[in-house]
Amino acid sequence: MTAGAQLSVTDLRRAARHPVDYPVIAEHHSRGDLQMHISNISAHGFMIDDAPELARGDRVIIRLPVVGRIEAYVIWHRDERAGLQFERIIRYDDFMTMIEGLQPNPRLRRKR
Repeated sequence: MTAGAQLSVTDLRRAARHPVDYPVIAEHHSRGDLQMHISNISAHGFMIDDAPELARGDRVIIRLPVVGRIEAYVIWHRDERAGLQFERIIRYDDFMTMIEGLQPNPRLRRKR
């Protein structure tokens, strides 16, 4: 078994990102529980702006509204920010329901 994820990532940066302000506790296999702050999210992944000592390939498990527990892998890390990719794509209807709960300001929500 290898230490990190073996990632073969296509460029998903063009996916619609939604700005959010969502604190979350992530489970890391060797560091235990980590406090993180999600600043934007898409159906493919999310960005945190207070990245603890994470490295590319690290795996975490977080809990999101509607979606529940989901694994994510660190794709990039720069300064205090990190981008993580979900292990699976979130279904559109679940994602939109989740965004409505995470974005209390209706002006931030995209029109359907």
